[in-house]
Amino acid sequence: MSETSTGAAAQAATEVAAAAGNWRRAGFAGAAIGVVAAGAAAGVAIERLTVGRGMRKKARLALDASGPYGSLRGMPGSAYADDGTELSYEVDEVDEASADSESAQAPRRRRLFGRKTPAPVTVVFSHGYCLSQDSWHFQRAALRGVVRCVYWDQRSHGRSERGVAQLADGAPVSIDQLGRDLKAVIDAAAPEGPLVLVGHSMGGMTTMALADHFPELIRERVVGVALVGTSSGRLGEVNFGLPVAGMNAVRRVLPGVLKALGSQADLVEKGRRATADLFAGIIKRYSFSSRDVDPAISRFAERMIESTPIDVVAEFYPAFAEHDKTEALKHFSRLPVLVLAGDKDLVTPSAHSEVIADLLPDAELVLVPDAGHLVMLEHPEVVTDRLADLLARTGAVPAAADARTSSG
Repeated sequence: MSETSTGAAAQAATEVAAAAGNWRRAGFAGAAIGVVAAGAAAGVAIERLTVGRGMRKKARLALDASGPYGSLRGMPGSAYADDGTELSYEVDEVDEASADSESAQAPRRRRLFGRKTPAPVTVVFSHGYCLSQDSWHFQRAALRGVVRCVYWDQRSHGRSERGVAQLADGAPVSIDQLGRDLKAVIDAAAPEGPLVLVGHSMGGMTTMALADHFPELIRERVVGVALVGTSSGRLGEVNFGLPVAGMNAVRRVLPGVLKALGSQADLVEKGRRATADLFAGIIKRYSFSSRDVDPAISRFAERMIESTPIDVVAEFYPAFAEHDKTEALKHFSRLPVLVLAGDKDLVTPSAHSEVIADLLPDAELVLVPDAGHLVMLEHPEVVTDRLADLLARTGAVPAAADARTSSG
C-alpha cells in the first residue's frame, strides 16, 4: 500500500475511533453501535481512501437536488388513531387522463396491465420502520391511474404526527397499536369496497395486527395480501449478520441504550450528523445487497432513515422483540397472498418469509436474488411485477395474461 493510502487508512481509522468515542460518552451506546457498525466501518474506511469528504458532501447535495425519488404526491387526508394521533395518508385515484398524461410511465403500465380499466379495489400500502410512504416510490409510479391506492405514514414517521401516547408518557409503541392505526386509516380513506393490503417489514407486521384485531374486516373486505420483507415473530433471534456473541451483547444493552439516547435526542442528532459517513455505510449495508445500487436510490434511503428522530427509533424498537402474530396469519388463509423477500435480507431474513409461506400453503413465495431489506427499491421491477400478478388474481386489474400481450 502506498504512503498516501496508508495515511488515508490511518485517518479513516482515527475518525471511526473518534466517532465511537463520541457514542461512548452517551453511555452504553458506544458498545452497541460499535458492534452493529463493525460490518460497515471497513467499507467506509475503504471509500475514504479514494473519495474526499468535500466530494462526498457535494455528491449528496447533488443527489438530494436532482433525485426524483419520493416526489410523487396524491390527494392528502388525515385519520385519527384511538389515542388521538393524526395519521397522514394520500390517495391516488383511478384517473385515465392523469395516467395517459404521464408518458414516461405509460409504457410500463401497458406492459403490466394492458388496457387500463377502473376497478372498485383499493390497495393500501403500509411502510416499514424508519421509512415513510415514499419508500413505495416505484410501485406508486407504476400504479398511478391504474388502481385506487392509499399510502400512509405510520405514527411518528413521515408526515404523520408524533404518537400522542408516546409524547404524553414515553410509552413504547406496540404492533397492536399500529394495527389499530391502520384500521383508522382504512375507515377514513377506504370505508367501503374490496381491499388489497400491502405491507413491508413493520408494515407487514401492522397488517398482521389488523387481521388479529379485526378479523371480520379481513373476512368481509380483503381480497388479497402482500407481505414484503417481514416477519410473523421471533425477531429476537435475528443476528443482523453479526457474530452470535456480539449480537447477544447488543441485545442485552440495546433497549437501555436506545432509551438513554432518546432522552438526549438533541445531542444524539448532532452526533448523527457528525458521523454521517459512518451511518451511510451502516444504512447501505442493512438496506441493500447489490453492489451496483444506484447512488441516488441509496441516498434516498439514507434521507428517509436519517429523518427518523432517535427518540422515535427508541419508542418503536421494543415492539419488535415482543411481536408475534403467527396465529393472525390464519385470517389470510383463504386469500391470494404474495410473500416476498430479498434472499440476503439481514433485518428480516428470508427464512422468516419462508415460515409465513409454510403457514399459508397457497401463498406465492418469492425470494429475490441479491436483494436486501429494501427490496422494493433495490429490485423494483421484480416487486412491481409480482404485485401486478397479485392484483390481477384479485380482479383489481385485467388478467396478467392480457398485461403481457403488449410489449409497451
